[in-house]
Amino acid sequence: MMIRIFLLCLGLALLPTLADAQVGLRRSGRTQTGVELNYANPQEYEIAEIAVTGVETLNADALVSLTGLRAGDRIRIPGDAITSAINKLWEQGIIGDVGVYISKIEGDKVWLEIALTERPRLTSYEVEGVNRSQSDDIKDQVKLIRGRVVTDALLKNTELSVRKYLVDKGYFDAVVKIVPEKEKNLSNSVKLRVLVTRGKKQKIDHINFVGNENLADSRLKSRMKKTKEKPRVTLFRDLVSRIFNARPSDIGEFFTNTRDIETQDVKDYLATHVKPNFFSSSKFVRDEFEEDKNAVIGFYNSKGFRDARIVGDSLYRSPKANMLVLDVQVEEGRKYYFREIDWSGNYVHSDSTLARVLAINKGDVYDMELIQKKLNYNPNGMDISSLYMDNGYLFFSIRPVEVRVEGDSIDVEMRVQEGPQATIKRIIINGNERTKDHVILREVRTLPGDKFSRTDVIRTQREILALGYFDQESFGINPIPNPADGTVDIEYTVQERPSDQIEMSAGWGGRGSGGYGGFIGTLGLVFNNFSIQNIFKPSTWDPLPVGDGQTLALRAQASGRRFQSYSFTFSEPWLGGKKPNSFSVNLSHSIQRLYEQRSLFSFGEQAGHLKVTNISVGLGRRAKWPDDFFQIRNSISYQIYNINTKLNAEGESVLGYDPWRIGIYNGYSNSITFNTTFARNSVSAPIYPLSGSSYTLTASLTPPYSLFNNRSYSDIPTEDRLKWVEYHKYMFDAELYTPVIGKLIINTKANMGFIGSYDKETPISPFERFVVGGDGLSGQAGQFILGRDIIGLRGYQNNSIMPRNTQGQEIGGIIYNKFALQLRYPISLAPSATIYVQAFAEAGNNWGSYADYNPFKLYRSAGIGARIFMPAFGLIGVDWGYGFDTVPGRPDASGPQFHFTIGQQLR
Repeated sequence: MMIRIFLLCLGLALLPTLADAQVGLRRSGRTQTGVELNYANPQEYEIAEIAVTGVETLNADALVSLTGLRAGDRIRIPGDAITSAINKLWEQGIIGDVGVYISKIEGDKVWLEIALTERPRLTSYEVEGVNRSQSDDIKDQVKLIRGRVVTDALLKNTELSVRKYLVDKGYFDAVVKIVPEKEKNLSNSVKLRVLVTRGKKQKIDHINFVGNENLADSRLKSRMKKTKEKPRVTLFRDLVSRIFNARPSDIGEFFTNTRDIETQDVKDYLATHVKPNFFSSSKFVRDEFEEDKNAVIGFYNSKGFRDARIVGDSLYRSPKANMLVLDVQVEEGRKYYFREIDWSGNYVHSDSTLARVLAINKGDVYDMELIQKKLNYNPNGMDISSLYMDNGYLFFSIRPVEVRVEGDSIDVEMRVQEGPQATIKRIIINGNERTKDHVILREVRTLPGDKFSRTDVIRTQREILALGYFDQESFGINPIPNPADGTVDIEYTVQERPSDQIEMSAGWGGRGSGGYGGFIGTLGLVFNNFSIQNIFKPSTWDPLPVGDGQTLALRAQASGRRFQSYSFTFSEPWLGGKKPNSFSVNLSHSIQRLYEQRSLFSFGEQAGHLKVTNISVGLGRRAKWPDDFFQIRNSISYQIYNINTKLNAEGESVLGYDPWRIGIYNGYSNSITFNTTFARNSVSAPIYPLSGSSYTLTASLTPPYSLFNNRSYSDIPTEDRLKWVEYHKYMFDAELYTPVIGKLIINTKANMGFIGSYDKETPISPFERFVVGGDGLSGQAGQFILGRDIIGLRGYQNNSIMPRNTQGQEIGGIIYNKFALQLRYPISLAPSATIYVQAFAEAGNNWGSYADYNPFKLYRSAGIGARIFMPAFGLIGVDWGYGFDTVPGRPDASGPQFHFTIGQQLR
């Protein structure tokens, strides 16, 4: 009690001093002498004038306005008005020191002076103690602005922001110090030095769960996507330690233990000793950890532990240097099961129909995550929402409610609100700056006048993205309901991305090079959204005529004087604009020249040439049966081969061998081919599909000339037999995309083909055969002009797997098989660049006769690679593959190989 009385008396004694801190008398300048302030008896005065001193950049009138005082006001001195004025100025955070003084008093009028000092302003700042990249990141995070007033709060917030950035990067011992330095050439200005001492980066060594009796640590850790332990592989060390430290009793127990080792036991053991988190960060970020805790609880809920919760966590240092240990305390609670599931509010569909779609029975583990999936969106089958929303019930909603909990059983009531059916009124397209509306609208499956259908909306998204003109990550769907008239407008928002592509490479080959001198390179242009209608309308060019969804491709390739190839392709996906009937035309011309070789690096005169001219015209249409993912394409092509070889006096090639390996030296060969393709494509996106499949069956048929006459083709000269080429050829390609976790995708592929003759006495054509091995690019000269199909097989050299003829020369195969498995993961799906990495395993082979065909004898390989898609250059890939099997006659064809690819590789 005595202490309280003493403090009260001390406060009363200091009161005049505090008042003097707020208002005082000027001792110089305009100060009036003889003026005394009576703190015990404050007097009322009228403010005659308020002056402001000490300002440099601030506006004096604005400062006076902030105080709430103005000339003419009557205030008590000393009094609360002065105190309030000072506090209001302090609250702005721009004043360093402030005082209110009396300049003079005349009668009941008082002249006041507000004397202040401004806080300094920021001119620049630098971050020291980190690398340039981290310095830029820190500046982006703190966002200090030049000219800003430097306050204590700004300094403290900057320090906290910088430290948070460093802690999020794993630098838990980081020290941050902000040092203001006065500018020499600018008054009342400072620059800041942000001094950082990072210390060592610390990572999570172990994550321990405490209290989890039903779910193993490994299963809980697998649900934490962003909080990971450091990578480690201690399996071998643990096994060796167990073996060498085993006691006789341990060995006896191992052989006498009758308990079966379950699959989960093996998984838990491997998860403890194998942590392949090489591509995941093991730093601790609190915000990300909070998200992971929710994921752990969600996993518990999906296993029936409805009341599970995390009651605490602690992070502390490991005995290992720069390592952390994270403990998570779990309270699992009881495991629950479904008992009764009742329905209310449903009139369109019966209880039995809804229960059959829900497919959850009495006694099943209580899982609200599964309930939500079966009610709202089930990617693996039917759900309740699609049952209604595919029939126009856009306003449908359903809410599961727990109505009774007894013991470990829960009764759930599904409360349905069906609402009225909605009819589509308008389709709105936004964001298409280059592509014309009709190109998008013709892919839309949600038509005005139809009942709303969620399935049709999803299908429309797929079809629009399949055009390849828009960014798949930015695609938007916005149903705009109009409850007043029971209609809905559907707004599709797209973001254009460049779809035209350029392929360009160039060089110059000297006379001694394989190109025999001259230009070596490729120039290719592909306009994927071309508009032939706007060619003569320059005002619509951007920068070329675009917008009608047509494709125009031009390509020229040269390898000195030895090889040149030119091609032109045009395609119209909607011929006539009414129906999805496609039209395409292709023209190409290729020349390959051979030269006599005088020495290892010297070539002489031309020894022959092979010229191929091709023209093809195709028509295609979308089928409605078996479903509308099917397409049928037909084309007819004509090829003419001009074969020329320089012969010696004996009638043999001056090169000493048959350079074309087709049995003739000089002459013309003609090929008329009818091609028909049945295809089904349901992949979700063209560049990085997350789901879907693609199947293609192609048949290529020439007229059966050998059946039109009575001549035996086994006896006639090769020149006469190949004057009109005949064969029948079939190709099958299958591809499936299966999501694993998130955007991790498994891509499985199967490719096969064979070629045959109409008459068993007629040799199979040397044209249109198969070549296996390498990156699968079809730009190699000799393979391209002979019309061969190039089948890639990574881990082996290009074109290395080919059967040989009776003379030991490599010729194309007549039957091939190839199988591939790829695991893909995206690094970036941005519009500017799509990047993903992949691991693969492949197997394939190529046979020269049906008698040699053995589907189990395949050349195997595995490896890793990456792909990058840039709109201007298309898809570019690099792979490293290892071929496990030796190719006969080609000992260097397998083993480690690097491969570069351009464009999508079908096979």
